[in-house]
Amino acid sequence: MITLDFLITSFIVVLIPGTGAVFTVSTGLMRGKRASLWAALGCTLGIVPHLLATILGLAAIMHTSALAFSVLKYAGVAYLLYLAYATWQDRSGFSFDQAPSQASAWQLVVKAVLLNLLNPKLTIFFLAFLPQFVSPKAASPLADMLILSGIFMLMTFVVFAVYGLLAHAFAASL
Repeated sequence: MITLDFLITSFIVVLIPGTGAVFTVSTGLMRGKRASLWAALGCTLGIVPHLLATILGLAAIMHTSALAFSVLKYAGVAYLLYLAYATWQDRSGFSFDQAPSQASAWQLVVKAVLLNLLNPKLTIFFLAFLPQFVSPKAASPLADMLILSGIFMLMTFVVFAVYGLLAHAFAASL
């Protein structure tokens, strides 16, 4: 079940920057290392709904229904546009002589979860990628899927935390 192929492929997928990585890096740059860890946690928790959707078969519906997939995709686009507008309006992020407005840990986690919740790429990833590593002869395919997902989520958290901490270190050195 847990093969070197799975570990390498998952690591490569996690390393490829997406919206969650960009959010974690920008949080690390502007809000500090603790905030970047909260953002990494939120992005990781944002994977859970996609896992549940896959397990419950909702991902198959999203995969076969172009309308459902488009609705999710455009909801994600709308949320990203909202985040872009909110960032544009927050002038403190562009001023280096004062600290950016503080967001609570809860706010960062919720924003990160929503960012990943509306990411259809994760649904397709869980539908197409993870099941390939679950043996049809497994005693408990559900348990195997949960273990593989847990490993993927752990990798996601570690990589995103490193991204955020490196971003903070870069900002601090400037």
